[in-house]
Amino acid sequence: QVQLVESGGGLVQPGGSLRLSCAAPGFDFSTHWMYWVRQAPGKELECVSTIRINGNTVYIHDSVKGRFTASRDNAENKLYLQMNSLKSEDTGIYYCAKDRLQYGTTWFDLRKRSPLTLADFGSWGQGTHVTVSS
Repeated sequence: QVQLVESGGGLVQPGGSLRLSCAAPGFDFSTHWMYWVRQAPGKELECVSTIRINGNTVYIHDSVKGRFTASRDNAENKLYLQMNSLKSEDTGIYYCAKDRLQYGTTWFDLRKRSPLTLADFGSWGQGTHVTVSS
């Protein structure tokens, strides 16, 4: 399995910001759609953001619209999630994940999956913990 490594999580007060990073060495990053997914305590895994090969974001979860921005740097093989105006309900483990397909996408199937699991993706990292609390 391809290794993805998330970083940037931590404890932050409500209203604060964090920037998550995902390093993706070892595969042709620029040919895969990428995802940020999260699992809140006691809740199912959900997709936070979906980003195309060219960097366009095709999906952002309603609960984070206007607050979170996903981006990618294909030259550096990195994925980012800028999280602003954090709320307690953003608490969870955040994973970056790679699409199963090269050049193509399984997104239109993934978005209908219930429950969504990490095994639905090609590869995923160990996750980074985000805790939003005062």
